Amino acid sequence: MTTTDTVRKADAGSVRAVPRKRSRGSATGGLRRAIAPTTLLWVLAGLYGIPVLWFVLSSFKPAGDLFSLPLTVFPDDPTVSGYKEAWASANFSGYFINTIIVCVIATILTVGVSCCTGYALAKYDNRWLKAFFLCILATTMLPAEVMLAPLFLVVRDLGFYNSLSGIILPALLTATGCFMFRQFFLTVPDELIEAARIDGAKELSIFLRIMVPLSRPIMLTLAILSFQWRWNDYIWPLLMLNDPEKFTVQIGIQSLVGAQNINWSVLLGGSVISMIPLIVVFLVFQKYVMNADINAGLKD
Repeated sequence: MTTTDTVRKADAGSVRAVPRKRSRGSATGGLRRAIAPTTLLWVLAGLYGIPVLWFVLSSFKPAGDLFSLPLTVFPDDPTVSGYKEAWASANFSGYFINTIIVCVIATILTVGVSCCTGYALAKYDNRWLKAFFLCILATTMLPAEVMLAPLFLVVRDLGFYNSLSGIILPALLTATGCFMFRQFFLTVPDELIEAARIDGAKELSIFLRIMVPLSRPIMLTLAILSFQWRWNDYIWPLLMLNDPEKFTVQIGIQSLVGAQNINWSVLLGGSVISMIPLIVVFLVFQKYVMNADINAGLKD
C-alpha cells in the first residue's frame, strides 16, 4: 500500500465522520408549515375549552350572580355553597357507590366479552361468524330509542327490573367494542399464532397468553369509553330504576331540578362533582391508550 492510498483513505474517513448539517431553509419551511395546523388546533381547543371553563367557574358563583348583568366569566365572590348544598340535598354518596358498581362491573364484562368476540371474528374463518358480525354492526344503524322498548321488556321478563343488574347486563356486548378488537386482531400477523400452534400451544393458551397482552392498549381504550358511557347513562337507568336507594349519579342530578324553579348554583355544583371520577380515570390511564407494539415477539 502506497503513501498516497493511505492519505486518500484517511481523507475519506474524515469526510464520512463529518455530520451533515441540516439546512436552515428546510427547518424554516417546516416551522412555517406547522403554524397553520397548530393555530387551528388552538382555536378548536378554545372553542371546546371556553364553555367548560365557564361551566366550572360558574359553579363557584352565588345563585344570584349567575345571570346578573353584565355577565362575567370569573366569580366576583367565589363560594362553594352550591357544592355543599348539592351534596347535602341529595344522597350523592349512595349515588356514587351505585354508579361505581355499575361502571366497574359493566366495564370489566364489556371488555372481556368484546375481546373474545373480536378475536373470534378476526382469526376464525366461518360464514356464520361473518353473518354474526354483520348483525352486530347493524345494531349501530338503529337509534337507541328504537331498542329501548323491546330491551326493557326482555330485561323485565328476566326479573332484573329495578336492580343494578338490569343496567349492567344490556351493556355486555357493544358493537363499538367488537369492532375495535376485530380491527386490532386483524393487524396481528397470523404467523405469530401459527408459531404458537407449532410449539404446541392450545387455542385458549394462545388467546390468554399472546392475544390478550398484545391487546392491552385496546382494552384500556375501551375500558375508558365504557366507563364513560355507563357513568353518563341517563335514559336506561331512568327506565329501569324506581327505588331512590338504587339511583345512579345522573338520576340523582336530575332530582336536584325542582318542579317550579331551578337552583343553578346547586345544579352546576352537582354536575361538577359528577365529572370528577371521569377526569381521574382519564388522567390515570391516558398514557396507556393506543400505545401498542403488535410486532413484539416476532423476529425478522
